Amino acid sequence: MINKAAQLLKLCISKMIKSLKLLKTEAEYNTAIKRTIEIFHAEEGTPESDELDILLLLVKDYEDRHYPISAPDPIEVIKLKLEEKGLKQKDLESIIGSKGYVSQVLSGKKELTLKMVKGLHLYLGISADIFLAGTK
Repeated sequence: MINKAAQLLKLCISKMIKSLKLLKTEAEYNTAIKRTIEIFHAEEGTPESDELDILLLLVKDYEDRHYPISAPDPIEVIKLKLEEKGLKQKDLESIIGSKGYVSQVLSGKKELTLKMVKGLHLYLGISADIFLAGTK
């Protein structure tokens, strides 16, 4: 009897997986989120786990299309990293240049050069992608 119930459950979930489609409305998105939460701890290798994998892809796709996250401003990232590491603007002088030049770069009056970006990447651990995101 248990085996029959398990087979029926597998069949229902299999049909549900086949009916999944791109999320086009906020209502579909909310339904997908609700179901994702319900089966979030599905055991690997189960039909629910397969359904979860598909739902996560669909949710990510919807979010990428409807809630894009803009690239962070590189200067703001530099300032944040300085604060996180307890550093001051003067600590960047060996990478950027004089005190005045550091100030001009951090205020947006002067552009970052490739040499500065390389130095900031190594010194502050900022991904090069942050600096490239805003370029065209």
